[in-house]
Amino acid sequence: MDAKIEKFIESADWVFAKTYAKTAPHEYAVREKNPSLEDEFVYFVKFIRKHGYKEMFWNKAYTCYDVGEWKYWTMGNPIDETTIINRPPKKSSRE
Repeated sequence: MDAKIEKFIESADWVFAKTYAKTAPHEYAVREKNPSLEDEFVYFVKFIRKHGYKEMFWNKAYTCYDVGEWKYWTMGNPIDETTIINRPPKKSSRE
């Protein structure tokens, strides 16, 4: 695995999305809450968008990228406006 992506995944503060616990259980990492990982955050967002695959979720297409047991995606905003990377375990993803 790419070292920058691995560093981000292992070092970021992941938060469980309580609001979506029943409908779309996942975790997320907030860009501003991980300032020491800014370069890794931007790198990972670009990587997801370049190497990921499209998946429909609630009638919207998102670009996703799998690493290990997790699926990662952003909401698709321009990179300078992207503030969150999301991840559900692959086994609980809605397909």
